[in-house]
Amino acid sequence: MLATTVRLHMNEAPYPPAPAVLEAAGEALTELNRYADPAEMEGLRESLADYCQLSKDHIALSPGSDLLLREVIHTFSKGRKVITVTPSFLPTVQAAKHFAPEYLSIRLSPPTFELNLEFLMSALEGPCLLIIDNPNNPTGNTLLGPAAVEALLKHDDVLLVLDEAYYEFSGVTFAPMVASSPRLMIVRTLDKAFSLAGARVGYGIVGKGFGDLLSSFCTFLPRPSLYAAIAAIRQSDYMQENVSRVVKERMRLRQRLQGLGIRVYPSDTNFLLVRTEIPDSVLRLKDAGVLVHDASNQLPAGFVRVSVGTPEENNAFVEGLSQQMKV
Repeated sequence: MLATTVRLHMNEAPYPPAPAVLEAAGEALTELNRYADPAEMEGLRESLADYCQLSKDHIALSPGSDLLLREVIHTFSKGRKVITVTPSFLPTVQAAKHFAPEYLSIRLSPPTFELNLEFLMSALEGPCLLIIDNPNNPTGNTLLGPAAVEALLKHDDVLLVLDEAYYEFSGVTFAPMVASSPRLMIVRTLDKAFSLAGARVGYGIVGKGFGDLLSSFCTFLPRPSLYAAIAAIRQSDYMQENVSRVVKERMRLRQRLQGLGIRVYPSDTNFLLVRTEIPDSVLRLKDAGVLVHDASNQLPAGFVRVSVGTPEENNAFVEGLSQQMKV
């Protein structure tokens, strides 16, 4: 049993925020009895607008991207068919099932987990709210390219929401299209690449067609989260260094797992989807002090999603699987 539990189940960053970010959050703690000032919220919107190279009028803040997605579904599902993919980010699927009067989920099937665009296009009849995580969680693959997004936006009754939680790892974004595409919305988070999972800062890059959401979804972030987020964006070089470290380690981890004969799927994110024939591997890894995500709640048995951690954490995961294979 490991002395310290290895957390590879939540897609968190394995590295802490930059010292300046921790200092900023600590400074905010001295005023924890106060709500954040609206001017400070505007400061974060401006920082995110600069980061996204868009006007701040397109930026909506949220205490977590999952809550923003839930609010989008709650607000815009009325009178619309909601379409997602399966597997997908589970809170999105749960919210769609709860709020949508009509719901369609398009299955992504192994081994490629590709999205059937022909089927998707045929399903776009009448008003639709289409929500796709790009890259997908938990498969790790990018589902939509430029041609597909442009084709989807040609449907006048379609609102398209792309969850780009892993944009910094994939390098694929459609944020520049928002200014000229009123029915497009991008949802992102500072949880992953910016090492701020504990701060819970999400944001939307919103086309004008989603104006009702901007006017009704008023949110205030906790002051430490706000200060940390602004400082983290200013330390974007530090973020990029960590992203490079994770991508390099993702490649090494994949090679080690393949060396054990384990099926590993390509990934554009900070995690890997693997499939193993080892019975109860997730529970047995937990007993060994390594936490990974059992993806069989949306996929067949044997699928496991593992976040890319530090080299030491990843070695512990590989060693745990290796020991199970010897039993």
